[in-house]
Amino acid sequence: MKFTFTDKKVNLPKSLHSYAEKKVGKLDRYFKNEAEANLVFSVEKDRNKVELTIRSGSTILRVAESTSDMFASVDAAVTSMERQLRKHKTRLEKRLRQGAFVQPEPVEETSFVPDVEEGEFQVVRTKKFPIKPMTVDEAILQMDLLGHSFYAFKDEDGGVFAVVYKRNDGGYGLIEDEA
Repeated sequence: MKFTFTDKKVNLPKSLHSYAEKKVGKLDRYFKNEAEANLVFSVEKDRNKVELTIRSGSTILRVAESTSDMFASVDAAVTSMERQLRKHKTRLEKRLRQGAFVQPEPVEETSFVPDVEEGEFQVVRTKKFPIKPMTVDEAILQMDLLGHSFYAFKDEDGGVFAVVYKRNDGGYGLIEDEA
């Protein structure tokens, strides 16, 4: 597994990076290809935050955890990632390494992540509406007027399908079709 560490507005000791590499490296058994792990460490409102993103082929998995201790945040992020993998294991089996969910015999550390049976995705409501051409500013305004966290529209300039969304930091994001 390849690792990339980013420290945002904080100076961390190399021991934390090696600790994170050891803990996240245990997730390598789930992936067929050489996976890439990106860890972003930051401190927000006296909370130590770790964002873990793993890319393996076309599969991208992401979790973010924050606790009062950076080492505990790393542990929580690894546990959340493992929980996410187990939750979606039947859908991910084709993309993950053969036998990834089989527990090895000698278990030095136990994981308290329960095996949760995965249910079917259930669509509970379907809406159909015309997608009108508009500018990004108009789409953001419409999203705010509706009180939604995202809004789908057709970009007036390029005519491509796009989505605007509210970010956690208070800003807005834009997703556009490459066509």
